[in-house]
Amino acid sequence: MDTDKNQIDVVVIGELNVDIILDGIESFPVIGKEILAKRMSVTLGSSSAIFANNLSSLGPKVSFIGKVGEDNFAQVVLSILESRNVDTSRIIRSSSLSTGATIVLNYNQDRANITYPGAMHDLHLEDVDFDYLSRAGHMHFSSCFLQPGIRSDLVVLFRHTKELGLTTSFDAQWDPEEKWDLPLEELLPFVDLFLPNMKEFKFLTHSNTVEEGINKLKSYSNKIVIKNGIDGSLAWDGKEIIRQPAFINDRVVDCVGAGDSFNAGFIKDFIDNKPIKKCLETGALAGAVNTTMAGGITAFQNIETIRKIALERFNYTL
Repeated sequence: MDTDKNQIDVVVIGELNVDIILDGIESFPVIGKEILAKRMSVTLGSSSAIFANNLSSLGPKVSFIGKVGEDNFAQVVLSILESRNVDTSRIIRSSSLSTGATIVLNYNQDRANITYPGAMHDLHLEDVDFDYLSRAGHMHFSSCFLQPGIRSDLVVLFRHTKELGLTTSFDAQWDPEEKWDLPLEELLPFVDLFLPNMKEFKFLTHSNTVEEGINKLKSYSNKIVIKNGIDGSLAWDGKEIIRQPAFINDRVVDCVGAGDSFNAGFIKDFIDNKPIKKCLETGALAGAVNTTMAGGITAFQNIETIRKIALERFNYTL
């Protein structure tokens, strides 16, 4: 069913894949040898999809524009998003492409990933329905380095989205080629929230410190929000740096999707016009809630589950 004007809070444009998560691994794989994992799960993956799923569970009305194959992995992706009330009517199903997959090797609070891009490589600017997009209040884009089909048109995408009157957010994510070549000076004027993590921010700005990176961007950027794991997060609001400590979880299950959950919490408050400090706090809480269960979406079944975890684990009333 189509969504009427003003009934979409956030449209997410981005990559879709499943995560095949392996836990309880005692060492790194070695060529020619075999190691064992104690647990495996197959669930919704990709930064964009985890963000959309968890943001919808927090309350906003969320829709998705992306591309999958016509295979079993696509059914996993679509069924989970639909179960969390994400509108999937603009997700393109391709009979000639396979849905992407990421193998996630979990090691305590860090991980190693191997991704098969599949249909993620084939999303293009012409796949974006701008009339449909104009019905939303906010657009979020993630993982540009995994989406070469649309990456070269990012400036056009964000400029046109701003011309339609939406607010925007952008999380570049990791560059597998580690080239970090984005036209930030052209792109960031159309990005209301730039949402890298600390490592990504330093690589993208070719800087050694936060202050150095902000000084390079501040003449043409808007708000910059930087995630830094257990060391918290910070935001540059155009005038000053605002810092937010992390909510400490002493029983971390894994950190898959924690940054995407932070984004969801932050943007939930941002689209409600909350102060940046409050957005940072809710983002930090959402990231911490994520780490209490395996995978990127398990803790975000619904708002009641999220509130229960927030209160019992972090003594926080959401």
